[in-house]
Amino acid sequence: MKRRHFVAGVMIASAMRHAVAQQPTKTKRIAVVASSTKVSDMRADKNWLFRAFFEELNRLGFTEGQNLVVERYSAEGRTERHVELAREVVGTHPDVIVALSGPLALAFKAATTEIPIVINAADPVAQGLVQSLAHPGGNITGASPDAGIQLYVKWVELLKELVPNLSSIFYLGSQSYWERTAFSVSVQTGAKRAGTSLIPILLGPTFNEAAYESAFKSMDQDRADALLVSNEAEHIANRAALVRLVAERRLPAMYPFRAFVENGGLMTYATDLVDVFRGLAVPVADILKGKKPQDIPINQATKFELVINLKTAKSQGIDVPHTLLARADEVIE
Repeated sequence: MKRRHFVAGVMIASAMRHAVAQQPTKTKRIAVVASSTKVSDMRADKNWLFRAFFEELNRLGFTEGQNLVVERYSAEGRTERHVELAREVVGTHPDVIVALSGPLALAFKAATTEIPIVINAADPVAQGLVQSLAHPGGNITGASPDAGIQLYVKWVELLKELVPNLSSIFYLGSQSYWERTAFSVSVQTGAKRAGTSLIPILLGPTFNEAAYESAFKSMDQDRADALLVSNEAEHIANRAALVRLVAERRLPAMYPFRAFVENGGLMTYATDLVDVFRGLAVPVADILKGKKPQDIPINQATKFELVINLKTAKSQGIDVPHTLLARADEVIE
């Protein structure tokens, strides 16, 4: 072969490799489904949790508008819409479904065994979503923001420390969550260990301000020393109304997520949801790159922080023990 032919061949081969390298990767499509957050707020510039999710997804090689299409859905706080919404989303055949609550995840589990589902759900094994955290099996993986019964017992213990003469606790959550999951058994176990009784105040299928108003009117007919709010994702979008209603009754309250305390709630012992949402991007990216969900362990939160809003305590006339303040990871003043 003549040298000029060899050089020309090398140049052509190099150009072809460069052209292949420059070709955009195949566009992927994911469906992100929230329980109550508005679709318009499910964006990086509108919500701190979705900012963490999409920024991490971008870091892992998937950017909306470039090689990723994101379709957003919301049940708008209406749990009775979950089944219908799951069927609608599954019918569009996305590459991955991201289901951001336990009840939503259950609806999607029933709707498809083929499309990979990445979930954010409390105690997914107890809810029947996966076989185990290490080996989920099936088409589901994701994250769990809690630590099972140990966390629920800790919540009651902290309320007991806050209110030494604690004899009864209101529990606020949806009726379906109370009846369908192991959460109710776990929190009742925690109350029993602390020597307190539990009074369930159960919401209907819709999470909105009117539903909370009705629930708190029911509370007014009973007497309890404190309030424990369930760790249902639907509460987050309604946290302003919930915190206001609690403050009006000057009721010591344990909230499931930090966002409530940052918005004026009294106390939380929880994992950082920003870390949880950032972590959710990892299995999504892995699946989009070809990994199977059954081979991706469920990421269970292991770090929890006690955050107390001292300003709220003072405004509600709640005297927080110094021993509790000394153990807090953060005190908002």
